[in-house]
Amino acid sequence: PCHGAAKGKNGFKLSLRGYDPETDLRALTDDLASRRVNVASPDDSLMLLKAVAEVPHEGGRVMTADSKYYTTRLTISPVGDELTFDFAKTLIESEQLGKHGVPDYLSISFSSTDYIGHLFGPSSLEMEDNLLRLDRMLADLFAYIDRQVGLKNTLIVLAADHGSPEAPGYLNELGIEARYVKPENWDQEPAIAALKKRFGIGKELIKTYEHPYVYLNYDVIRDKRLNQTEVEHAVAAELMKLDGIALAISSTALRENTLPSTPLIDTILRNYSPERSGDIFIVFEPHSFLKEADGLPAAVTHGSPWRYDTYVPVVFAGGSLTARRIYREIQTVDVAPTLAAVVGVKPPSGARGAPLVEVLESGPPAHHASSTGSKP
Repeated sequence: PCHGAAKGKNGFKLSLRGYDPETDLRALTDDLASRRVNVASPDDSLMLLKAVAEVPHEGGRVMTADSKYYTTRLTISPVGDELTFDFAKTLIESEQLGKHGVPDYLSISFSSTDYIGHLFGPSSLEMEDNLLRLDRMLADLFAYIDRQVGLKNTLIVLAADHGSPEAPGYLNELGIEARYVKPENWDQEPAIAALKKRFGIGKELIKTYEHPYVYLNYDVIRDKRLNQTEVEHAVAAELMKLDGIALAISSTALRENTLPSTPLIDTILRNYSPERSGDIFIVFEPHSFLKEADGLPAAVTHGSPWRYDTYVPVVFAGGSLTARRIYREIQTVDVAPTLAAVVGVKPPSGARGAPLVEVLESGPPAHHASSTGSKP
């Protein structure tokens, strides 16, 4: 890039191919009086103003302020977490968290890790750089909390809402079969075309796919006076014959709960909502992924029941907890009931997990402590 030249360009210099990420970050967030990325007023950041041509730039307009991805430009880099980090510290100080007579709870979502993982993959150099920065950021945050409140008075929970698979290209290099799946082509597959001919349908039968559900064309089913349940079952049966699909279950079968109780089926049932779910639930084969997430090109996506998506380390730290590893299976939904037990209140009404006895037995902070949740 022009700014990667030996002298940069127009006073803005970045390292070639990102070999010096710390200096690059300072150039973005600190140099030019912090105008390139304005933490105090993100909308006034030059990185955004130039992109929408509100400030002259020879690159011209690349998006508009109402673009779906206007703010995403910040979240797909560690800068997004930097903004969140600074806001969290300001919130702790302004609200005097941890200095009241009752527990305070602060939840922080460092979501740039999620975006970077989707776009580049968990083993990419971009993710490696991001995790290094995140590690340093967390160390800074914990040091700040220690000065403000004291870590002995704080219970820290570090977790995530899902795991992460490797990108197909990387897996292929290791000799592991992996692929991208293209739901937009399903309606033209020979098996579905034959099914449409059987039902006398000349238009598309599969309207769209919103992971993990197929949505059928209700207008066609109504106009042809077809039985919705019969169509769902027939389409599900044909989809299961396609590469990349391990399981396809009609919403009718999920709603009537006529399926055997297995770990996989139970996981699918927990996802199903009669009011909101689509017509056919799809489970991709292991290491089969969509190539887009939230409309952006993606190296990997999540949302499967396979171990790489459901393995989520959960870390409790602070107070007088004794360091140890627990190898039994737990659920991320166990965190909320555990925190409720620590402070001596009822679990949230929507909680379905169970308190983690290992945390309660190890001596978390007293009831006047501050609880901090963090999701990298």
